[in-house]
Amino acid sequence: MIHSRSTRSVPGEDPIHTLRFGVNYTPRRGWFHSWHDFDPAHAREDLEQIAGLGLDHIRVFHLWPLLQPNRTLIRPAAVDQLVRLVDLAAEAGLDVLVDGVQGHLSSFDFYPEWTRSWHHRNVFTDPEAIAAQADLLRTLGHALADRPNLLGLQLGNELNNMVEHNPATVAQVDHYLDTLLAATREGLHPGHLATHSAYDAAWYGDDHPFTPEASARKGDLTTVHPWVFSGDCARRYGPRSPQVLHLAEYGTELATAYAEDPSRPVWVQETGAPEPHIPAADAPEFARATVRNAAGCATLWGVTWWCSHDVDRSLADYPELEYTLGLFDSAGRPKPIAEALAATVADLRAQPPSPQPRDTALVLDCAPGSRSVSGPGGAYFEAWMRLRTEGVRPAVVLAERAEDAAYLAARGIKDAVRLP
Repeated sequence: MIHSRSTRSVPGEDPIHTLRFGVNYTPRRGWFHSWHDFDPAHAREDLEQIAGLGLDHIRVFHLWPLLQPNRTLIRPAAVDQLVRLVDLAAEAGLDVLVDGVQGHLSSFDFYPEWTRSWHHRNVFTDPEAIAAQADLLRTLGHALADRPNLLGLQLGNELNNMVEHNPATVAQVDHYLDTLLAATREGLHPGHLATHSAYDAAWYGDDHPFTPEASARKGDLTTVHPWVFSGDCARRYGPRSPQVLHLAEYGTELATAYAEDPSRPVWVQETGAPEPHIPAADAPEFARATVRNAAGCATLWGVTWWCSHDVDRSLADYPELEYTLGLFDSAGRPKPIAEALAATVADLRAQPPSPQPRDTALVLDCAPGSRSVSGPGGAYFEAWMRLRTEGVRPAVVLAERAEDAAYLAARGIKDAVRLP
């Protein structure tokens, strides 16, 4: 049994006791289509392989159309499948975060038919569509709440990928997130996490309706998905560059700057080594450096790698990188990156990091419509990375907080440096 810290804390207690290390679970046989004919024996085999790496948790995804094929029908059999998977994870010694509305997965979107074609509804703005998603999350919370290995429930995977077909304003997205998070908490016990996630457009997209403030202030902690293909980071700077190896660290510090609570935990919930952005030969060192650099952030909750198993090439039409992201290949064999990640996690558990405050901060003056300044290629991003390569461990501080002495002191910041 893997011993993992509880997410429950008492008032005044440090919310981060021990860093968590896990993986996003992608079933080896059939990918997420395996939910159509869920096989517990196959899932058990996958989970034992994951646990064998010394990881302590997984993140799991059911498919929205299978869970809720009609706006007023949530299938008990599909919910039972999800509960069964959580129980199988417990047998393997793994804690679980469950994502509720999928939604978007690996370049595919999964909509129930009641949201599409003749019945099209905007999933972010239609009141009945929002109410239906709230019902689903409430139902999942009630079904899972008594499972001792449940970390919590997330609204869904990178829901902001669906904005292209469901346009919304910032205010409408905020209402959507608030409504669904409230419903999620109704089903869970106190101490379970209620979270949401977004891909990097929330942080770097100038006019994207999912905002950094929503990511960093809604839900029980902040999740970041610092992918090396965002902003062409790996291609722009090179797969072995500091900009790539410190990307998850940077994303964690950026998220901390937007939080109202300077101690709010940040979860690097997705990061991985997609080919050709990260060549296979560079993947082990990328994993080692990414995890170690992120572990130098005082607010880090944990790192969850994407993903457990490669997509099998018998499945068609995925972007090439989706076939290469697993720690295990599609036959279930561990890849060199799996061995590197396992060794790094073991080292960090044997000698837990004790990050010191970052006493120098680079001031981020991000006017409305200019978020891209903080993304790869942006002036702020490049200035932060220059400081990092010079040996400085810079924090990020928003311009509106740069003169707030109490706030800076709470973060241990002594010097707030502005861009030239």
